[in-house]
Amino acid sequence: MIRVDAWWLAVQPLDMRVGTEAALARVVQVFGQAHPHHAYLFANRRANRMKVLVHDGIGVWLAARRLNIGKFTWVNDGTSALPLSRTQFDALVLGLPWLRLGDAGIIRVI
Repeated sequence: MIRVDAWWLAVQPLDMRVGTEAALARVVQVFGQAHPHHAYLFANRRANRMKVLVHDGIGVWLAARRLNIGKFTWVNDGTSALPLSRTQFDALVLGLPWLRLGDAGIIRVI
């Protein structure tokens, strides 16, 4: 099991053809540095694919997810990155309305 203490979503799209080194370079560009035990998420322009880069303290892991139907959604309010809670991360990768979830999994906005 890979330990992840914090999740970060980059708002700007990433070319899904990039590999580990280019994804790590984007993490440094957007977030300043790659912290150990942090996960960094990037989506493509169509928002139907997502890559997550995790720094486990020794090296980096790069994984991808593709939705067959639907797309990942988030608000682009001008910021380059959004912090996510574990509950929001779990909902995001399932394609659920993760912005509506509070820390306890309670829906706060309808």
